[in-house]
Amino acid sequence: MRAVFGVLGPVSAWDDAGEPIALKGPRHRAVLARLIVARRRVVPVGHLVDDLWEEPPAGAVSAVRTFVAALRRALEPERPPRAPARLLVTEGPGYALRAEPDAVDAWRFERAVTATATLPPDDALVRLDEALGWWRGPGYAEFAEAPWARAERAKLAELRLHVVERRAGSRLALGLAAEAVPDLDAHVTEHPWREEAWRLLALALYRTGRQGDALAVLRRARALLVEQLGVDPGPALRQLEADVLDQAAHLDVAHPDVTHLDAAGPVAAGPVAAGPVAAGPDAERPSGVAPAPASEVRPAPGPDAPDPAGAAARVWARAAADYDRAVSAGARARLESTVGLLRNLALTGGEGLEAAREHRVAAVAAAEELGDPELTARVIGAYDVPAIWTRADDPEQAARIVAAAERTLAALPAPGHAAARARLLATIALETRGTRSPTDPPEAADLATLAATGSPASAAPASRPPAPQVPAPQAPAPRAPRAAREAEEIARRLDDPALLAFALGGRFMQCFERAGLAPDRDAIGVELVALSARHGLVAYEVLGHLIRVQARSALADFATADRHAAAVDRLADRHELPLVGVFTQWYRALRLAATGHPTGPEAEAAYRAAAARLDGAGMPGLERGLLPLALLCLWLTREDQGAALPAARGADRIAARSTDWGPYAPWVRPLALLTDGRRAEAATALRAAPPPPHDLLYEALWCLIGRAAIGVGDRTVIRLARSQLLPADGELAGAGSGLLTLGPVAHHLAALDAALAEPEGS
Repeated sequence: MRAVFGVLGPVSAWDDAGEPIALKGPRHRAVLARLIVARRRVVPVGHLVDDLWEEPPAGAVSAVRTFVAALRRALEPERPPRAPARLLVTEGPGYALRAEPDAVDAWRFERAVTATATLPPDDALVRLDEALGWWRGPGYAEFAEAPWARAERAKLAELRLHVVERRAGSRLALGLAAEAVPDLDAHVTEHPWREEAWRLLALALYRTGRQGDALAVLRRARALLVEQLGVDPGPALRQLEADVLDQAAHLDVAHPDVTHLDAAGPVAAGPVAAGPVAAGPDAERPSGVAPAPASEVRPAPGPDAPDPAGAAARVWARAAADYDRAVSAGARARLESTVGLLRNLALTGGEGLEAAREHRVAAVAAAEELGDPELTARVIGAYDVPAIWTRADDPEQAARIVAAAERTLAALPAPGHAAARARLLATIALETRGTRSPTDPPEAADLATLAATGSPASAAPASRPPAPQVPAPQAPAPRAPRAAREAEEIARRLDDPALLAFALGGRFMQCFERAGLAPDRDAIGVELVALSARHGLVAYEVLGHLIRVQARSALADFATADRHAAAVDRLADRHELPLVGVFTQWYRALRLAATGHPTGPEAEAAYRAAAARLDGAGMPGLERGLLPLALLCLWLTREDQGAALPAARGADRIAARSTDWGPYAPWVRPLALLTDGRRAEAATALRAAPPPPHDLLYEALWCLIGRAAIGVGDRTVIRLARSQLLPADGELAGAGSGLLTLGPVAHHLAALDAALAEPEGS
């Protein structure tokens, strides 16, 4: 058996099949770790005794020999009795671990880093990514206080920090500045004394079109060094600041600015804040501990493994305390940092999402009070949280954000600030969902006005023309779609993947100007998934998959929708995104309603379970009225399919005055009045209902309007509903929401055609 060892994290060992080797208690692991630190050299027994105990007990030498014997049995279980050990050997006055050079992850890490010094940036980036993936936590994690481990831990920690910076340099050399920013931002937060890290972060920001951010970073670094250490920035930082101010041409060119390490080890680029290295998102996989063929093996944590949650809490507490000390209370950088925190908080859902919305408005207001439009643009644009639902959770707050974005756009000095402008435009598109901008002409207040201005056809044609030949009588809101298009054009011109993902999210929110646009939204989802997977934009990769779930559901392609729902669940599980499960659970209820037995109770039970998941999710714009609407659509679909259900049951659901239909009440009320036998009131309520907003339930609400129009015999509204639904002839009504459906739009169009074919007044 070949044993491999891991010290880039808790001290561990695995066999050649990747299975963990039991190392027993902490002193056994301490002996093993001490021998690994010695790097194949002999450690005398007396030194082991001194290293294991501050005050060695009587019999300490015998105890060490017992620990060694147990380790030998674990590491070489197939060694015959009395046969000499080949791995943990006795030599002279002590013991040595004769591990192969690639059998210890720390040794392999050092060799890999040294080997990349002469590689081109693309090859170096691959090797550096792989090497950093071997880290499972701080080196020799459970021996942080041991004097014999201190030098080795410091050496490995310093080497890792240099590798993070070299990887960023490789990305810059390859023109991947946007990819370098997040890691560098976290890196300087945790290690604020590293001047090279600040230099790389500022350069990466500049190359992504964020000149103001780059200068802010450089000035933050200067303030930190002067106020905390009493030293001026080094020549590299000073030169970069001058170059940014001059907009030096060479800054825009990706070039091999990777710092090199020679075989003797790293050379510090600035003052070093030594400390433990936080485990990355894949810390549970010791891909560098086993030989290359076994790189995907995941050993189970042992009983003495450290508590990851506790380690994360300690890192958070230290970083927060250091930030409070380093950044003054009135510093503008605090606003930007706050928005980054709120962005992550929003993805947790529930109270986190509600708090993020509230604090976001306060942050924008604080930025505007400072009178710096560039700062305000960064604060507004940094909250690039993907959104899948087209109805705002807090319309008043959304309107305030849009108004601030418009003011900031007008105040930004021109020319320049292209990336900031794109983020502001994408914000306008994203927050103006299902509504019109205050600067747009008012839309029709009710269906009666819309019917009069829309001038629907006076008679139904014998056969339905293709969808593109039918113009929609209501024009889309012009400002938000225009903002979405402009943001996308800028992002593509800048070749900024993160900015493009944000802009595509805004375009998705504006892809509802008429019915039947599921294929267009599907194309947005396809690009988002590919773009985000390529550049590690997890939240937007989730958004892309959810858009495809919705679009493929509208097109009745549930096999494809299933695959994307499964992909969403995998990403949510890996990256701790609890809010995402709300949408996949609702999708599965929709799928059951669309493809299951119409008379069975399964779909109704699935909808009720999905609605329970919404409780406390922090999305009132989605929650209110959704379950009654979904059950109404389920009952109406069953009725259309001729299901033998008690008539009173469905009628009671529609007419029940205690039902909270939420924002959908105007389009359900005419049906409720009809069911209650109040036909004249239903006709009045129908004409008074507002046109449905251009959102994910656009087709479903027009189908409800069409049913009520048929019920009261309003031929004008029947024609209006028909003209609105005709472009979606091949879709499932409402299924584009990923939540509910009223069945094929074609069936509703057929009913509308049949009603128009009857003699007037019959």
